Amino acid sequence: MQEKKDGYNPIEDYGLIGNLKTVALVSMDGCIDFMSYPDFDSPTVFAKLLDNKKGGSFSVAPQIKDYKTKQLYLPGTAVLLTRFFSEDGIAELTDYMPVEDGHPRKSNVIVREVKTVRGSITYQVKCDPAFDYGRAEHTSELDNNVLVFKGGDEAKTALRLSASVPLQIVKNHGYAEFTLQQSEIAYLILENGNQKKSEIDSIEIYKKQTYTDTIDFWRSWSNQSHYKGRWTETVNRSAITLKLLTSAELGSMVAAPTFSLPETLGAGRNWDYRFTWIRDAAFTMYAFLRLGYTEEATAFLKWIHDRCKDDKLYLMYSIDGHHDLAEKELPHLEGYKKSKPVRIGNAAQDQLQIDIYGELIDTVYIYDKQHSAITYEFWATINTQVEQVIKSWKDADHGIWEIRNVKKEFLHSRLMCWVAMDRAIKIAEHRSFPYPKNQWNEVRDEIYMDIYENFWHEELGAWVQYKGAKHVDASVLLMSLLHFISPHEPRWLSTMKVVERELGLDVLLYRYRNGPEQFDGLNGDEGTFNMCSFWYIESLAKSGEVIKALDSFEKMTGYANHLGLFSEQISHKAEHLGNFPQAFTHLALISAALEIDKQLNRL
Repeated sequence: MQEKKDGYNPIEDYGLIGNLKTVALVSMDGCIDFMSYPDFDSPTVFAKLLDNKKGGSFSVAPQIKDYKTKQLYLPGTAVLLTRFFSEDGIAELTDYMPVEDGHPRKSNVIVREVKTVRGSITYQVKCDPAFDYGRAEHTSELDNNVLVFKGGDEAKTALRLSASVPLQIVKNHGYAEFTLQQSEIAYLILENGNQKKSEIDSIEIYKKQTYTDTIDFWRSWSNQSHYKGRWTETVNRSAITLKLLTSAELGSMVAAPTFSLPETLGAGRNWDYRFTWIRDAAFTMYAFLRLGYTEEATAFLKWIHDRCKDDKLYLMYSIDGHHDLAEKELPHLEGYKKSKPVRIGNAAQDQLQIDIYGELIDTVYIYDKQHSAITYEFWATINTQVEQVIKSWKDADHGIWEIRNVKKEFLHSRLMCWVAMDRAIKIAEHRSFPYPKNQWNEVRDEIYMDIYENFWHEELGAWVQYKGAKHVDASVLLMSLLHFISPHEPRWLSTMKVVERELGLDVLLYRYRNGPEQFDGLNGDEGTFNMCSFWYIESLAKSGEVIKALDSFEKMTGYANHLGLFSEQISHKAEHLGNFPQAFTHLALISAALEIDKQLNRL
C-alpha cells in the first residue's frame, strides 16, 4: 500500500458504502479505515482514520509499483469501485454492503470483489479489527478457510471473514496473499461472526445474488426521485448519501457517520456526530419530501412521534431513541493526524436549544400539506411542543452552533420559535384542528416584532447573531429561506451584503467570526462551513441574483471530493475538515439546487 507520509489519508480521500444500518469508509488505496459495528452508533471495529496504529483496518493492496488510483460509484448506487493503474497492470476493487428490499441482510455484510483487469497481479489482504474503539483484545480462529475474530462483547462484535482464496492468521490478524491473472476474480466476505450455520450464505450466493440485488435496490430507489433539474447526478448523489445515513429499521438518521474528525487540526474541536439531531434529521426529511421520498419522511415522523410522547423533547438521541449520550474521551487513540482528544458521546445533549421545535414542526407542516394528513393524536403531541415554545421562546440558549461556554438570545433560536408558531397555526387552520387561536397568533406576532426590531443593528445594517451583538452569523440566511422575510426586503438585502463582507471568502462562508475573545470558548480557528455556503447560494437565487447563484453553485460543488461527497468544513487549502460525510451539507446542496432550478425556469 502507498501510505501517506504521516500515515493518514486526507479526509476527502474516502468513499462511503453502507447497508442502512451502518457504513464503512473506503480509502482511495483500498483500505477500510473506519466502521462502527453493527450499528451507526456502535463502537468501531475499524478506526485507522483516528489512529493509524491502534485503530484497526481492512486492506486490499495490489503489489504493483507506482500505481495511480481512481474511485467511482456505479451510477445511481452505493456500490464503490476503486481502480489501481500502473504499467504492470490494472486492478479493480468493488466494495458494497448488501441490502434486500431496502433492509440490510441479517448477517450485516461487507463484500469485497478483487479483480485483475490487465496483467498478472499479486494482492496482499490484511484484516485487523480493533474491537470497542481499539480497547478490547480479540482472538482469531481459522477453520475450513473461515476466520472468526472475537473481542469485547462477543454477542455483538464477533466478525467472520471468508474468502475464495486461502486465509491465514498472522500476528492475530487475517492475512491472504494471492495472484490473479487477467479477468480472474477473488471474493472477501466480512460479516457477523455469531450467525447460526443455517444463516450463513456461501460465497457463491454473494457472487450470484447480492451484487445484483444491491444494484437493483439502489437504482430503483434513485429512480423514485422527482428531481429533473440541471444537476441530476449531483443531487442524486447527495440523496443517496442521506439515505446511507438513515436507519431502514428505525427511520432515524445520523448527522454524520464518524466522530472526532477535527474541524481544525490540533485545536480540540473534535465531536461525535453519530446521533440523531432533531434539527438535522428534520431538515433532511424536508429534503426527502421535496425529492419525492415520502417513505423516509413517514418513517422518521413515526420515530419522532414516539419521542414526542415523552415528557421532554431532547435535541439529540441515539439511533434507537435513547438520550444518554455521555461524552467521553478515548486517550489511547492519538486522533486524526494526532489531533486529540478523540471523543465519543456528545455533551451537547444537555444543552438548551429551543430552535429544534421550529425545525420539527416545519417538517410536519410540509408532510401534512404535501403528502399525507397527520392524525389528531400526532397533532396533540405537536400542541405539547408548541406549549414549550410559548413558555421558553424568550430564554437564552446555546443555539444552533451549540456554544458550550455561554447562553445568548440567539437570532436563529428566536427565528425557529417563530417558525414553530407559524407552521403550527397553518397546520391547525388547514386541518381545522382545535387550538387557542388568539394566544398562538399573539405569540407568533410578538416573536416576529422582537426579531424584526430588537435584533436589527442600524449602524451595521444587518440582523445580528444575538440580541446586543455587533456581528452577523450565517444562520441569519434562513430568515429568507424559511419565509420570515421577503427576499427583496431592503433590510434583508443589506444583511446579505454584510454576510458577504464579514463571513464570505468568495462562495465559501464561515458560520461566524470567533474574534480575539474566542466567543465560542474553543481554541483555534475553523474552516468555512459548507452548509452555510449552500444557504448563501440559495439566498442569492431567492433574492433575484440567479446567475450569481448559478455560478456560485458550480464553484461550490467543485469543493466536493472525487465522489461528490462533502465533509462539514473546508480548510484554507481546500482540504475537508470535520466529520464526513455530513448530512446537513448534502441536504443544503439539494435545497439550493432546487431553488436555482426554479428561478432559472422563470427567466
